[in-house]
Amino acid sequence: MIAKKMEEAINGQINKEMFSAYLYLSMASWAEVAGLKGITTWLKVQYHEEMMHAMKFYEYIIRKGGTVKLVKIETPENSFDSALSMFEKVLTHEEFVTKSINELVDLAITEKDHASKVFLDWYVNEQVEEEQNANEIIQTLKMIGENKAALYLYDKELGARTLTVPSDFSLGVESQLGAAGAP
Repeated sequence: MIAKKMEEAINGQINKEMFSAYLYLSMASWAEVAGLKGITTWLKVQYHEEMMHAMKFYEYIIRKGGTVKLVKIETPENSFDSALSMFEKVLTHEEFVTKSINELVDLAITEKDHASKVFLDWYVNEQVEEEQNANEIIQTLKMIGENKAALYLYDKELGARTLTVPSDFSLGVESQLGAAGAP
């Protein structure tokens, strides 16, 4: 059985993960209108990853005998000055999510909830990757600057990203991740 305090905190994280998905979809819309088809693809893949993160939390609460309580998702920003400014917001957002995951880990430790602590370790590692990806894109976009030809080529490169996480949640996220050998 999951402790009420942990259940409430994870329910809050589900909302943050769904907001993340919503934010990335909003960013994808902006990128598509801006003619950045590769960045659009990258952001849509990110949308699916964030939804998968939310569903992992959802399934965990259920497995631990808790109740999932979904609440209203905030409206995300939908206008950006440039691809660079947008990815700087991606990094800021991922740092916010990292802080939130760390707070969940702290709560699990305080509550001596070893199962939740072990479960959350996956997210701790995932956030290292999320921040690294955003930082690398920002560094490249800064290097590109106003060079439209370079941006065109980099956009193509980002568009090569493919979905590597489950997107059919009816089958259960954890079972699909295990079957695919994913972390």
